[in-house]
Amino acid sequence: MKKKKEAIISAKNLKKSFTTKDRSQDIFDQLNLDIYKGDFTVIMGSSGAGKSTLMYALSGMDRPTAGEIKFNGKNITKLNDDQLAVFRRKNCGFVFQQIYLLEKMSLMDNVITAGALVNKNRKEITKKASELFELVNIPEETQKKFSSQISGGEAQRAGIVRAVINRPEVLFADEPTGALNSGNSDAVLDVFTKLHCNGQSIIMVTHDKKSALRGNRIIYLKDGQIFGECDLEGFSDGDEKRKDKLDIFLAKMGW
Repeated sequence: MKKKKEAIISAKNLKKSFTTKDRSQDIFDQLNLDIYKGDFTVIMGSSGAGKSTLMYALSGMDRPTAGEIKFNGKNITKLNDDQLAVFRRKNCGFVFQQIYLLEKMSLMDNVITAGALVNKNRKEITKKASELFELVNIPEETQKKFSSQISGGEAQRAGIVRAVINRPEVLFADEPTGALNSGNSDAVLDVFTKLHCNGQSIIMVTHDKKSALRGNRIIYLKDGQIFGECDLEGFSDGDEKRKDKLDIFLAKMGW
């Protein structure tokens, strides 16, 4: 018998609407979702399905129109803006398609600056940063460089280090390989796989099947609702049965 998973995020009756001068549009309505601790959850769906909007709501970056989101049992929809900022800093890490590294700082200083927001012990932060840079295969000489001096893949891997330096409960990633070539994309995905194997909970939005294969749980959004789910279990490179299972699932979803 499988051990029951622990929900780290629970969304209940979630609604998100955008109102313009002419009309109001529901992105999703009455959506219910549990995100489990230790899972690598991938959110997929057609363009405009609300994938990123849902991720931003789950992380506290955006407020839902209605419903509640509990993060480790705490209702974050009741927090004010300042409380939400503190909550995100302590509990969430973010990786986006665009890499927001500070251009006038080295990679290491980018990470240390982020770490100092939570931990004032520079020695501890530097030690942890060095361990993470080693995990993502960025050597010490590259850590001293600026983002303009390195490849997009190296910059994105450095961005992941910055995102996890404060040991977030959940790492949120929005199309993290969308702007990378195939080789750099694989290197970044390998980092996500390593982090997941080390117990990191991850939520990733993607339209890329190769990226989705790294997750163990696929959620498909359609018409503002969870249209289907697929359990892929753990990633194994070259697992054709796993790839076929995802292909069949996505075909059923109309992807």
